[in-house]
Amino acid sequence: MNPRRARTRNLLLLALVVIFAILASAIFSGTRLPWPVLAILGVIFGLLGVVLTVLTVRQRETKTRRTFFILTGVGATGIPVCAMLHSLVYGLFIELFGKDFWGPGGDEPVLFILATIVCPVLFLIGSIGSGILLLKKNVARKET
Repeated sequence: MNPRRARTRNLLLLALVVIFAILASAIFSGTRLPWPVLAILGVIFGLLGVVLTVLTVRQRETKTRRTFFILTGVGATGIPVCAMLHSLVYGLFIELFGKDFWGPGGDEPVLFILATIVCPVLFLIGSIGSGILLLKKNVARKET
């Protein structure tokens, strides 16, 4: 395992967790961040997820650690991608099939559920698992 890549990957994980915490607190606490700030943080979050996934795939390590880091990267990438695709599909179907296509008060559900529930859960599972594995590794290193 390349120590420089591992350090970079670990810093990416930390950056993703911090950005996720900022975005989640802004959404759930009622704190109003300006729309451009939310958009920029979302794009950075997605791009860092791609970079984390690519670094993890290139890195040689245990299957468990690889799985958790890939879950983190895919979850981080999936949130903004699915949110943008949700809006794109919703608007495209209304444009092609008319305003009543989704029914009264209807909306495109699949990508919305992926962006708001599935991908954040994947991100949380991956980041918590990765963090625990990194802490165990550091504790084991200090004991020797």
